[in-house]
Amino acid sequence: MTVEPHHPTPAQYWKIAALLAVLTTIEVGIYYVHLEFDLGNLNTISLLILATLKFVIVVAFFMHLRYEKSTLSRFFTGGFVLAMCLYTVVLAALGVVVIRGS
Repeated sequence: MTVEPHHPTPAQYWKIAALLAVLTTIEVGIYYVHLEFDLGNLNTISLLILATLKFVIVVAFFMHLRYEKSTLSRFFTGGFVLAMCLYTVVLAALGVVVIRGS
C-alpha cells in the first residue's frame, strides 16, 4: 500500500489564491503611492519583498515544495538566494536601487 503525499485541499487553494490577490492589490497600491510620493528605495524594496513572498507561497503550495523532502527545499532555496543576489547586482548597476557603502 502506498501513501499519498499531502496536498492542499480545494478550500486551502482558495485561501491561498485570496492571499495572493490581497498581496497583488497591495503591490498595485504601492505603485500608485510611488506616483504621488517619491519614497526612494522604499518602494522598490517593499515591492521586491512582496514579490518574493508571493513567489515563496506559489512555490510552496502550487508546486508542492512544502511537502517534499527538506533536501529539495534547501537546494531550491540556495538557487533562489543566488538569483536574488544577481538580481540585486543588476538593479544596482542599472541605478534602480542605490547601495551605499559604509
